[in-house]
Amino acid sequence: MTVPRAEVWAVVSTMAGVNAELAPYVRMTHPRHLQSLDDHPVPMGEVAFHSWLLAGRVLPFDRHALCLEAVIDGEGFDEESTSWMQRRWRHERRLVDEGDGTCTVTDHLVVEPRLGVLRPLAARVVRFLFEHRHRRLVQRFGATRGGASAVVPGACCPPRGSTAGRGGTPGGAWPGRRRGGQR
Repeated sequence: MTVPRAEVWAVVSTMAGVNAELAPYVRMTHPRHLQSLDDHPVPMGEVAFHSWLLAGRVLPFDRHALCLEAVIDGEGFDEESTSWMQRRWRHERRLVDEGDGTCTVTDHLVVEPRLGVLRPLAARVVRFLFEHRHRRLVQRFGATRGGASAVVPGACCPPRGSTAGRGGTPGGAWPGRRRGGQR
């Protein structure tokens, strides 16, 4: 992104920002009091809220139980959720300063559908949605020389020509990872 990490975080840490990334394909409902990760303390390791996922922003197609394991203020989060369609939805997002007033947004995903037969479809849909989300971020914040962001799909959705995605380091851990918001 061509802007500082704090400016991107101010948007991507809000439900309005999430829904702007997903538009026009999907919208997530949320409680009114949880507009932003910075507004209200979100319980770590337990379901923060249930969300309807709405296709075309109106037609319910899944019910998501959002559970955050960690929120790293201004830097990212680790989400470990479930839904009616997904046995496991792990989404780790990181914002990294590039040292020149720009930043990179990286998403790491592991998605396990409840029905194994849906695995190929889930892989395509998740890849499409996250590529779309990153295009939306580029439209809003601009792209840097190394690309605006990287989608690093996990076990369900390995990138073409790679082995199953584990994230930035061996074992799937991110460098400098914090548990429960702690270093």
